[in-house]
Amino acid sequence: MDKIFTVRYGKQAATRPLMVTGSSWITIGAVLLTAAIHAMAQGGEVQQAVQQAVAENKQKLQHYQWIETTQLTLNGEAKPPTQNMCRYGPDGQVQKMPVGPAPVPPSGGRLKQRVIEKKKAEIKDYMGDVKGVIALYVPPDPQKMKQAIQSGKVSLNPAGGMVNIVFPDYAQPGDRMTITFDSAAKKVVALDVNTYMGETKDVVTLQVQMASLPDGTNYTQQTILNATAKKIVATTTNSSYQKLGN
Repeated sequence: MDKIFTVRYGKQAATRPLMVTGSSWITIGAVLLTAAIHAMAQGGEVQQAVQQAVAENKQKLQHYQWIETTQLTLNGEAKPPTQNMCRYGPDGQVQKMPVGPAPVPPSGGRLKQRVIEKKKAEIKDYMGDVKGVIALYVPPDPQKMKQAIQSGKVSLNPAGGMVNIVFPDYAQPGDRMTITFDSAAKKVVALDVNTYMGETKDVVTLQVQMASLPDGTNYTQQTILNATAKKIVATTTNSSYQKLGN
């Protein structure tokens, strides 16, 4: 049974059921917020319109290639950035091809090289675990979002032309996921996650910033992953979008 959600602006209040369906997190966020803010619209009609917009956006992105640049900072020290040429493959998944110069091998004697390689392997394993936790949130799971709504914990916080929809205790006790929605453009513009690895003291945060290309195509412009316990910050920027030839 759908949860009845009331949004109040001044003296007016509007009540509509929020229906969470579909697999796209952009669709989910837009459906939730549009149904709540524009309560006069029929939920089914809004949902259908948003799903169509998201499907068209995904189709547009598959006609682009772009450069993904990742900058890793460890203990405040910036490591050499890595770059990948990205495009969608026939299976609908993003394919990545390394570009730029090959990594410089560690200098020093064999003992120092072994220590450096061991440290790199530890960081790689840890970042793999971090990505596993982040995968609980990005993209958000429709069932978890629906459960959060039904629990009555979800809150909507208008801020100018934007609205923040906050999901506390989304995937783990004490975590928080926030989706920022531009109600005028009807687009998700940001996603923020505050969570942890195993223990609450091992804090992990993720900030996702969205942007639009000249033709209106929406894309992930930048993500910043911060693993506080290990003092690791990974910043990934997507740029240089070019349309592929026919």
